[in-house]
Amino acid sequence: MRKVLVLGMLAALGLGGAASAAEVEVKMLNKGTEGVMVFEPALVKVAPGDTVKFVAADKGHNVESIDTMLPEGGKTFVGKVNEEMAVTFDKPGVYGYKCKPHYGMGMVGMVVVGEPTNTDQAKAATHPGKAKQVFGTLFDKLATTTTAAK
Repeated sequence: MRKVLVLGMLAALGLGGAASAAEVEVKMLNKGTEGVMVFEPALVKVAPGDTVKFVAADKGHNVESIDTMLPEGGKTFVGKVNEEMAVTFDKPGVYGYKCKPHYGMGMVGMVVVGEPTNTDQAKAATHPGKAKQVFGTLFDKLATTTTAAK
């Protein structure tokens, strides 16, 4: 009986660890509450080990990381057009991402994992067209939420 209890406790501990990781959904949209050609929500905050699932709600979109907006040791990712993609984020920091076909139209977003340790480096990245403006707005939102949390 004791062996069964110990095995049960070990199984529960193992399942508890897996269940603690969260999954957040981000939709790729032609039109959302923030305008046209958007990720919604465009800014998400997660803990290390959490997964962000990018959902192709409308056709013609993909998601891929922006190399100049990754924390040290952060992994790049590239999704295919019209396909969902799930990315598990392990390294803390700011991750910028884009829809390659609509990058210049401002279809960009950010995932903040734990503490945003690489904010200055991510802010220094250059972007085409409206993407620069959208990232400015996202960094403003990040600063507001980070300040409010302290």
